[in-house]
Order: sequence, then structure tokens, then C-alpha cells
Amino acid sequence: MRSIYLLAGFALTAVGITGIFLPLLPTTPFLLAAAWCFSRSSPRLEQWLLDHRTFGPPLRDWRRDGAISARAKTIAIVLMAASFAFFLYRADPSPLLAGVVALILGLCSLFILTRPLPK
Repeated sequence: MRSIYLLAGFALTAVGITGIFLPLLPTTPFLLAAAWCFSRSSPRLEQWLLDHRTFGPPLRDWRRDGAISARAKTIAIVLMAASFAFFLYRADPSPLLAGVVALILGLCSLFILTRPLPK
């Protein structure tokens, strides 16, 4: 089982890093899942993620308080709004599809906005 968690941790880390460059693919949830997998397979790799200069702070904030920084919240909401605008412009969706996508993004935004700020 340890090898499966280790492989999953590497795969999730790769997807998370890819999310930095792809606008619709989130980074932090995949890195949170990777840290969880590494916690069950390789404490050294888990610590590497938590101590990483870029990835570490949001992971530690989430683990400690379930918190998201104000900067990360702002970036997430702005990118969701921009993605929705791009979707409307490029896809010319039906009103029903546009409403469903808006509802999903709105609920995701609400979740993000209701998380506490880091202490």
C-alpha cells in the first residue's frame, strides 16, 4: 500500500505543478492530496512539500486552520470570473448551461470566501 500512496503522491504533485501553468486546473487541492499521500508513504517527501518555499505556506495554512490567504482568495475569484467570461465569449453556451456553470463557480467562490484567513 505504501508504494501506491507514494506513486499517487508523485502523480498528484505533477498535476498540481501543471496547474500552475493551466488556468482551469487548480494547484493547491492536488498538492494537499499529495501531502496526504506522502504522509502515508514518505514523511521526508511530505516535509519537502510543507517546507517548500512556494507550495509550503498555503499547505501549512490549510492544515493548521483550514485557512486561505487573502491574496490566494483574490487570485482564485478573479481567475474564476475571467474563466467564466472567456467561457461565455468562446463557447456561446445556452442560457441553461451558462447558468449551471455560473452556479458551480459561484458555489466554489462562496466556499473560498468563507474560509478563514491564516493567523
